[in-house]
Amino acid sequence: MYRISVSASFSSAHFLRNYRGKCEKIHGHNWKVILTVESKILKNNMVMDFSELKKILKDVLSKLDHKTLNDIPPFTKENPTSERIAKFIADKIKMKLPSGVKISSVQVFETENSSATYLK
Repeated sequence: MYRISVSASFSSAHFLRNYRGKCEKIHGHNWKVILTVESKILKNNMVMDFSELKKILKDVLSKLDHKTLNDIPPFTKENPTSERIAKFIADKIKMKLPSGVKISSVQVFETENSSATYLK
């Protein structure tokens, strides 16, 4: 199995419903996302072109950038936690990947020292 990773970032606000603590109030983050994809077969000696993968990631993140995440489905009903955001990103990206390439993981950093990872 071969794996490659790219990263990108976005800024957004969110709040957590049914939660007691600082995060129940609206606040913002500069999120960092690391996307890792994998393939058993190399095409032209690579899993896929890094620039193509980064474009896919940036396209998905543009839907979240400078938005209040709680206004974006499915976060209108479920809390936009780092874990849920990672799955949301994975679900959007998997439809855009070339044949034979699949998501290995999506890691979302809420802060420099705190992240959640969704494994496919």
